[in-house]
Amino acid sequence: MGNAKAAVFASGTGSNFKAIVESPSLACDIALLVCDQPTAPVIDLARQHGVPVLLVDPRDYPSKAAFETVILQKLADDHVDWIFLAGYMRLIGPVLLNEWEGRIINIHPSLLPAFPGKDGIGDAFRAGVTETGVTIHYVDQGVDTGAIIAQEAVQIFPDDTQDTLKKRIQAVEHRLYPKVIHQLVSRT
Repeated sequence: MGNAKAAVFASGTGSNFKAIVESPSLACDIALLVCDQPTAPVIDLARQHGVPVLLVDPRDYPSKAAFETVILQKLADDHVDWIFLAGYMRLIGPVLLNEWEGRIINIHPSLLPAFPGKDGIGDAFRAGVTETGVTIHYVDQGVDTGAIIAQEAVQIFPDDTQDTLKKRIQAVEHRLYPKVIHQLVSRT
């Protein structure tokens, strides 16, 4: 039996995609990038790494279910085993959740359950807390509410800016996500 196959879902620059695809010990093959933003830099990054791209713009579909059905079919066609969200800025709906429960993983830039949502770093920074971090969790129907797989704290220093904090959080993400992926895939 060959390596498990995974799809990475991303909407932006692709820094976590890059960390995943360049990891020397992932225990799975990255078979597909799913992207919902036609101009996202992650698309070029995927092409540079020889990863096929499925670009699905939700504006081209009459409903979320129709949009996700196209993704579901491509995942089946490519025999994908896992979905790793890496800066995918869209909630996963029932079409994908029902089929992929327990096999969709997300990374979030805070110590959940604190600061869920699309601006975890900014929310933590503005709240004046002294610690935030990174959480890797299973995806469920909520916003960053799935069971936690791994967390790592990142201290917020008095002289931090939101940008310096983001850089330190991303450094943890880029190390922790491939490690957790390896552990999860190796267990199956």
